[in-house]
Amino acid sequence: MISLSVSGLSYSIGVKEILTNITFSVEEGDRLGIVGVNGSGKTTLLSLIVGDVSPDSGEIYIAKDKCVGILRQNEAFDETTDAGETVLSHMYGTFPQLLRDEKRLAEIEAELKSNEADVNRLTAEYDRVNRRYIDGGGLHYKSRCKSILTRLGFQEDMHLQKVSSLSGGQKTRLSLARLIFREPDILILDEPTNHLDTQTMMWLEDILSGYKKTLLAVSHDRYFLDKVTNKTLDVEHHRANLYKCSYTEYVKQKNARRAADEKKYNLQQKEIARLEAFIEQQRRWNREKNIVAAESREKAIARMEKVDRPKDAPKAIRFSFDEGMESGNDVLSVKNLSMGFGKKTVFSDLSFEVKKREHLFIAGPNGCGKSTLLKVLLEKYSPTEGKFTFGYNVSIGYYDQENQNLDDDKTVLDELWDAYPNVTQTQLRNTLAAFMFRGDDIEKKVRVLSGGERARLTLAKLILSKMNLLILDEPTNHLDIPSREALEDALLSYDGTIIAVSHDRYFMKKLATRVLDLSGPVRDWKGGYEEYAAHLSAPCDETEKKEKVSSGKEQYLHKKAEDAKKRKEQNRRKRVLEEIAKIENELEEINLELFGEAATDYVRAAELEEKRNSAEERLFSLYEEEEAFEKEE
Repeated sequence: MISLSVSGLSYSIGVKEILTNITFSVEEGDRLGIVGVNGSGKTTLLSLIVGDVSPDSGEIYIAKDKCVGILRQNEAFDETTDAGETVLSHMYGTFPQLLRDEKRLAEIEAELKSNEADVNRLTAEYDRVNRRYIDGGGLHYKSRCKSILTRLGFQEDMHLQKVSSLSGGQKTRLSLARLIFREPDILILDEPTNHLDTQTMMWLEDILSGYKKTLLAVSHDRYFLDKVTNKTLDVEHHRANLYKCSYTEYVKQKNARRAADEKKYNLQQKEIARLEAFIEQQRRWNREKNIVAAESREKAIARMEKVDRPKDAPKAIRFSFDEGMESGNDVLSVKNLSMGFGKKTVFSDLSFEVKKREHLFIAGPNGCGKSTLLKVLLEKYSPTEGKFTFGYNVSIGYYDQENQNLDDDKTVLDELWDAYPNVTQTQLRNTLAAFMFRGDDIEKKVRVLSGGERARLTLAKLILSKMNLLILDEPTNHLDIPSREALEDALLSYDGTIIAVSHDRYFMKKLATRVLDLSGPVRDWKGGYEEYAAHLSAPCDETEKKEKVSSGKEQYLHKKAEDAKKRKEQNRRKRVLEEIAKIENELEEINLELFGEAATDYVRAAELEEKRNSAEERLFSLYEEEEAFEKEE
């Protein structure tokens, strides 16, 4: 069953063509990844689908009774609307009907205590509202809200924090939590992995890969696309092609299709050239039969269904890093380093060394001190304890994820020229052209640049530095997939040393030779990203490995323990279900008496009210335990 279809969709801004004749459909349960270079129109397509803007032509069909939910890129809340809300109350707001029902139930209970209460009417209304409340998930929605907040990085001490005090990234994560919890029929996400750390991204992937409804996601995160999507919409040159596969297979199919189209075009051009040469030869001979032959070939060319020349792939940046002078073998030594702000400790007692040509990636959840560590090494912050020393002949080039080293009042060309006054204007223009700043682009003010353009300008400054140690803080942020691949290729061929922070797992996998994990006890994974990823999905204590008994005996003991645990859980679940049924019957009997015989006996009603509250509290606890069993299945 088709959940969403787009037919002949076109959109322009003035004379600038954005999207032309976009046609595709998505079936219920599909998970569609939308890819394309920055500026190709992906976000505009989402805006057209949800009705934020109107198309110049074409139609959008959304199946009847399907609700649509969207997370826009860098979404933030209205400060005035949400200023008084806490994180938890904002999350509860995902269920307005349940909140209204809760309020009405409390009002009815208060009215029933009045001597002038219309007991029969209020009792009937209470039963109706309470039934709707329970059917809508009212008994356990609050515990689920708390659980999903925790999984998205909002620890319990943040639940009562005001929404207005959150950072942009935290607001985006809160919006994502609300949206996923609502489970809209068509879930639309624009760069959902922005501001998420690696473990939270892995959790999000698990949620979305099992999403039973329809999903549309714009993303430059190749790992995310491979894990979550089963179809790919490629937006290129204002048009779109649908591939019935996830990202990696789409790349293969697209390259194969482009190669086949180029071959078909070249073969036809070769055939046309052969026929035209034959026609020219026959006309030179200029006999009647030659003229007839030439005209016959001309008709053959005219009858051909011409194959259009395949359009070139969108231009991508191309560059390389020059190491400059070579450093010594010992690049960096860190001893017992600690850093904090006021009473808050960010990291402590950190020690490690970096050797020449190593690619060290620093990983861990948001807030564990990754970027802070880089700023300490760059002497932007002073450590609270410990020390660090750089080795002989080490020269540092730094990429700042916030691009704060750019001056908004300068032009693109002046930004580079002022940093490198001894470099000729021709060299600077060639460098900027390699990063797709051409023509009038170089006269743009830095303040008007997009996030992707600022990232490219920062990289352009970095390659001219000719440093032998690159310190990179989230260098793939704001870059589209072709630009990320160009950066990966440049760093793979770089002969110097790299210290980097990144949540781009594809990027880490290609480059990392070591991963330093700052979450909890600091661990140094010298096998690269694959070993670190295995640790994230299945943590294992290295000291326990050394103490393991033989593998056969260990497997036997493990199976025995698992079987015992499973039997225990099954018995516990059986008891929980039996107790739930028992308490539900008790509550039904209490309600019958409370709103029946005891309606005018206020002493007995008070006793029943207390008994009911106690039973409901126990029942809510059992429901949460039952829900936990269901999630483990």
